[in-house]
Amino acid sequence: MADEERALLGSEGGSGGAARRLPACHPRRLAHRLLVLALMCFLGFGSYFCYDNPAALQTQVQADMKVNTAQFMALYAWYSWPNVVLCFFGGFLIDRVFGIRLGTIIFSIFVCVGQVIFALGALLNAFWLMEAGRLVFGIGGESLAVAQNTYAVSWFKGKELNLVFGLQLSMARIGSTVNMNIMGWIYSRVQHLLGHSGHSTLGLTLMIGGITCLFSLGCALILAYLDKRAEKLLGKEQGKTGEVIKLTDVKDFSLSLWLIFLICVCYYGAVFPFIGLGKVFFIEKFQFSSQEASAIDSIVYIISAPMSPVFGLLVDKIGKNIIWVLCAVITTLASHIMLAFTFWNPWIAMSLLGVAYSLLACALWPMVAFVVPEHQLGTAYGFMQSIQNLGLAIISIAAGMILDTRGYLFLEVFFSACVCLSLIAVVMLYFVNHLTGGDLNWSARKREKLQKVAATEKES
Repeated sequence: MADEERALLGSEGGSGGAARRLPACHPRRLAHRLLVLALMCFLGFGSYFCYDNPAALQTQVQADMKVNTAQFMALYAWYSWPNVVLCFFGGFLIDRVFGIRLGTIIFSIFVCVGQVIFALGALLNAFWLMEAGRLVFGIGGESLAVAQNTYAVSWFKGKELNLVFGLQLSMARIGSTVNMNIMGWIYSRVQHLLGHSGHSTLGLTLMIGGITCLFSLGCALILAYLDKRAEKLLGKEQGKTGEVIKLTDVKDFSLSLWLIFLICVCYYGAVFPFIGLGKVFFIEKFQFSSQEASAIDSIVYIISAPMSPVFGLLVDKIGKNIIWVLCAVITTLASHIMLAFTFWNPWIAMSLLGVAYSLLACALWPMVAFVVPEHQLGTAYGFMQSIQNLGLAIISIAAGMILDTRGYLFLEVFFSACVCLSLIAVVMLYFVNHLTGGDLNWSARKREKLQKVAATEKES
């Protein structure tokens, strides 16, 4: 091994000929970096696949476990509750306690164990155990996403990074899409095999779904080995999140940042809980088959997979973030109004929702960096994720209760009201930004020009 290291390290620098003599397994080779990229992308596949298992099997979960919609939506709330707090500590655990390699493996194990407990709850006909499984699953899920991004920065820092983030997001959406379209079919196969439906059929289906989490854990183990090897061969340090969380920074947050938080909570609260309940909505209102309903419920994720990198590039090139967010929110409101008050083909409304969701994610999250000093970014993003999870937990429970007592029309009005709150916050943000001379709505060209001027003044 020492000879191999000397040979590899000795051939790093120097001429292009020396670089070409590097073996294919060397961390600097393109093939090796592509392997690492693939492992990073698949790292979150199992987590995103299993996150929406309840949505893909809503009718089966409610029938087999004999629970109402409010109890069903609690499965999503239990995922979000631990992340109200963990968003502040995930980066700290990776940087100071576990390190990126061990941290990623531990969070992947939490995801696996959580899914197994979730499946066992169904097998044993114990809904409280299913809720406990979602809690454990949630502890690992969001922190694993932080670890995934940290690996990306460590290996692909520079001009490749935005593309890598886009590819990771696309793979996450593919995981959600595959789940929506395959879990119902797996349930029917298991039902055919056992000869009956019921909680045991549901439990076995969820256990089969958990294989994706084991696959992602395998990716975490291989990635840890390759990262350790690159550390030896290249002297590469372990990746760090760079997050510095100081809760005392909250008092310094501007009105613009609080409005960004409000947009985030109200908008995502009208998207994710809706997708969680969407399958039965399309079956009952539009008389779709179970397979058709699953397909249309997943269209948001299908569109998001290829469009997120495209919109990310578009927003980077043009700027004008507030205008993009405004367009996304108005389009989402139109989508919910169509679904609530018309019988138009829902493919139209859901396709619009998919485009709007992709656009908002690319335009909203980068705005935090424009209104917060660099040393407060970790706190700001942690707080944003924290209140997003708090909002999702509360809105999920409220949506389930509304559906049980009032029906789907009232539920769609509720989601439309959430989007309206988001719209009001966007309009307020536009005027606050304009009156305070903020740069949230600058064009990319103007921002780049002023940054060059500021850099020149700093040097002189």
